[in-house]
Amino acid sequence: MSALLRAIPTIVLRTKPISLAHRPLFCLNSHKIIKPKRFIKRSLSSISASASASASPLSSTETSVPNTKQPGILFKETLEWVNRTGFCGQLSEHDVGKRVRLCGWVALHRVHGGLTFLNLRDHTGLVQVTTLPDEFPEAHSVVNDLRLEYVITVEGVVRLRPSESVNKKMKTGMIEVAAELVHILNAVRSKLPFLVTSADDAKDSVKEEIRLRYRCLDLRRPQMKSNIMLRHKVIKLIRRYLEDIHGFVEIETPILSRSTPEGARDYLVPSRVQPGMFYALPQSPQLFKQMLMVSGFDRYYQIARCFRDEDLRADRQPEFTQLDMELAFTPLEDMLRLNEDLIRQVFLKIKGVQLPNPFPRLTYADAMNRYGSDRPDVRFGLELEDVRSPFT
Repeated sequence: MSALLRAIPTIVLRTKPISLAHRPLFCLNSHKIIKPKRFIKRSLSSISASASASASPLSSTETSVPNTKQPGILFKETLEWVNRTGFCGQLSEHDVGKRVRLCGWVALHRVHGGLTFLNLRDHTGLVQVTTLPDEFPEAHSVVNDLRLEYVITVEGVVRLRPSESVNKKMKTGMIEVAAELVHILNAVRSKLPFLVTSADDAKDSVKEEIRLRYRCLDLRRPQMKSNIMLRHKVIKLIRRYLEDIHGFVEIETPILSRSTPEGARDYLVPSRVQPGMFYALPQSPQLFKQMLMVSGFDRYYQIARCFRDEDLRADRQPEFTQLDMELAFTPLEDMLRLNEDLIRQVFLKIKGVQLPNPFPRLTYADAMNRYGSDRPDVRFGLELEDVRSPFT
């Protein structure tokens, strides 16, 4: 009897009808939502049927309930997560003959000579997927109905492309995946506001308002992805340089703090627990840096988020990130050398640009006399000339 009870799914038997106030709003069965109006009464015979169904080859940790629309078909109560075995941009000739399962977005879809091809994209790059209509007609049918930016899972075998279809512009241009099973994870139901994959290649000008409105699409574009990855690499290099070479400690300072007089207005955040009082967002962690130095932390740095309530300028915005650091008992020349070396490392390792060592320097007087500015642009060689002598 105990074994039978364990095999029966959990069922609450009531002698009175269930009131609307106690009915569940919904229940999840294999990604499907069953509303209360679709619930049906289960007789004792259905309980016996459920007990006999426990002998089916389902996992012991997964229970099942009969579908109300199609009696006899079992649905798992637990969600099944897709387990990919590889990444699109990392496949190569060494993977030929391997069976892979890939997940990603449809970047290109075309039909040629009775075959359907698509480029599948993930965060590592692209790979071409082709169909085999004679061997796997179901996968071929699913691929034919796909549109750009569908999220799909493709299972198939990696093989070499024919010599005439090798694409040397793609990292994976020597191979392709012959699709045997294709599953749609998320479909595109409406027209895209702009093309994702060809925007950079075709030099299409998309208004910034549209790009920001559909930011999830905009961030899929290669240029935007490259910008974010560039920022990640620069910050990673800064952390490794300051910590591993110069012994800095990264410390996070508070965001909500008391307002202090600085160069711009503060953004204020009202306090719920103290009505009429406000927190201020930091324009920079200046006071916190000084506190850390006085406390004996010798070398501190932070990738700090700063907020300034001021009008936009070419080199200033209300919210920005800056590298903030402080050194104790360090001469000026040592501080300048450390910062110059850091900038040289960033440009060399990220972009392969070799900057001069040491950096050229200008005094304030030279900058004003030669360029008329304390922040001169020396890229063009445009300098002021003293022409007073011919007129005196």
